[in-house]
Amino acid sequence: MIEFKNVTKKYRNHLALDDFTLSLPKGKIIGVVGENGSGKSTTLKLISGLIRPSKGSVTIEGEDITRKVSSAKVSYLSELDVYYSFYTVGETIGYYASLYRDFNRSKAEEILDYMKLDRSKKVKDLSKGNRGRLKIAVNLSREVPVILMDEPFSGLDPMVRDSIVKGLLSFVDFQTQTIIITTHEIKEIEPILDLVILIKDGKVLQMEEVEEIRIHQNLSIVEWMKKEYE
Repeated sequence: MIEFKNVTKKYRNHLALDDFTLSLPKGKIIGVVGENGSGKSTTLKLISGLIRPSKGSVTIEGEDITRKVSSAKVSYLSELDVYYSFYTVGETIGYYASLYRDFNRSKAEEILDYMKLDRSKKVKDLSKGNRGRLKIAVNLSREVPVILMDEPFSGLDPMVRDSIVKGLLSFVDFQTQTIIITTHEIKEIEPILDLVILIKDGKVLQMEEVEEIRIHQNLSIVEWMKKEYE
């Protein structure tokens, strides 16, 4: 589905990824975890086509990732606020529906209802948590093979996070889609993850099936991370 082959990414003097090799399967919810600065966001940005590798290659369904390829195959939720503040919630949905052919307007409306978002409110008047919900609604409404979510639960209170995590299972077609999530809220998403990738200092430290960690190693993901980091 997605392959990194000997990828190195440098930002001036900073080495973000170092000889990074990884193969990600289709139809899974994949968590990318690690310390701050380990390379998690860089990994997602490479898949989204926002940046290019300094060395090596990144492919999706056998194609080298470019902005054109990624725009047709990847929906990317950035940790930054990127929406027009003067639009209402409803206008934001309409804007993205006009921007992407794969945008499912009826699904977006369903997610807005689930998120309890007021369509008439302007983005600038939303709380941080509600802006986060809107970002998730837009992100999940595109019918593309890959959905990327970079810290999607930042600013959301624990009760809301739990509700949204459960909602992810309802709004994704796992026959055709893969979700890749970076997050510090590991405990909340652990129940829905299929696969977890642990990154340290720009390298893949470990990739493991979550069921293997829970059942055969009898560890939570946080406990597993601590063990692998030792």
